[in-house]
Amino acid sequence: MKKLFDYADRYIKKSDWKDLAMLKFCLFSMGILAGMRIPEKNRKQAAGIAAAVFVATYIPLMAKFFSVVVSEED
Repeated sequence: MKKLFDYADRYIKKSDWKDLAMLKFCLFSMGILAGMRIPEKNRKQAAGIAAAVFVATYIPLMAKFFSVVVSEED
């Protein structure tokens, strides 16, 4: 698992913002496609899980972003 994270770190270091934007669009598209396959009776539960994951990942990402912005201005 550690090796996988090392590969990811190297990938990020070699990527620019365009690569990361494409990655996000790709993941978003996969999420839409997966969402279309969820049976109607389970969609509410899947939406709740997705919302929880979004909040759990978005808050740390934005916290790091704002700390970078603030440190660049100093």
